[in-house]
Amino acid sequence: MSKAKVATKKSSQGSSSRKKTFFLLTMVAPGAIWLILLRYLPMFGIMLAFKENKIYAGRTPWQMIENIWNGKWVGMENFKFLFMGSKAGLMIKNTLVYNSIFIVASLIIAVAFAIMLNEVTKKFVAKAYQTLMFFPYFLSWVVVSYFLLGFIDPTRGMITNMMQDAGAGMVNFYSNTKPWPYILVFAYLWKNIGYSTILYLAAITGIDGSQYEAAAIDGASKWQQVKYITLPHLKTMIIILFIMNVGKIFNADFGLFWSVPMASGTLIPVTEVIDTFVYRTLAITNNSGMATAGGLLQNVVGFICIMTTNTIVRRVEPDSSLF
Repeated sequence: MSKAKVATKKSSQGSSSRKKTFFLLTMVAPGAIWLILLRYLPMFGIMLAFKENKIYAGRTPWQMIENIWNGKWVGMENFKFLFMGSKAGLMIKNTLVYNSIFIVASLIIAVAFAIMLNEVTKKFVAKAYQTLMFFPYFLSWVVVSYFLLGFIDPTRGMITNMMQDAGAGMVNFYSNTKPWPYILVFAYLWKNIGYSTILYLAAITGIDGSQYEAAAIDGASKWQQVKYITLPHLKTMIIILFIMNVGKIFNADFGLFWSVPMASGTLIPVTEVIDTFVYRTLAITNNSGMATAGGLLQNVVGFICIMTTNTIVRRVEPDSSLF
């Protein structure tokens, strides 16, 4: 083959490779642009955590940017409000306790539901159950709060009316702190348990069915099959999801703790968490630097929790670690 033909062939191959690379890049471009615009560029806002920046109505975007850029540096002053106030211990305790309950309860209930759904033999019934469990996940907390209001409204609620008919008298749930820890836990599980259940169910359906058949032939009961086949196969997913949830233990679901109790001031002792505390502070002071400091601290603590938990898992069970 002549040198000219070789050069033409190489040029053709290079052109084909460049076209293929170009088409692949166009496929990646939307995701890359999304990451840059919504994930990386906002990182420059971290500097607000170390500045004093007041939010004023009526300012143009350029004036707001100029105010941020020329704001006074205050160092770690913005972080003090999280620990110096009278409610600091309360909101940190509530955040950690609620999230710990959410993590443990979600894990146990989601795995149990996934195992039970896997035992449903009729496909239509199984799909119906999955849809009904997954549907609440797509509802906003505002919608959930009004669903709950329909049951516990002081004057027209279904439960309150039943209690009055039973002779319990007028009951105002929105001024009584005792039932709210249970209400918040129930609302969180009702809305989010379906998502976790679907994840575990997908992992269970990936298990080779011949293992269950062999266990049944050997006389293993359903519980033994779950204990020695299902749970060991779910172990890696359980640990990974646990690590990721531990990373959010210092973050609270704002909608759950703000919208569901209808922002009732009477319920603050049992509903005040870090996110609601930061929001109230921002509404009173208009200082976005404090709010940014709160968010930055939550992310730093979450990162430390993930790294610590993953390190422990990697030493105990290397195959189940996140990285």
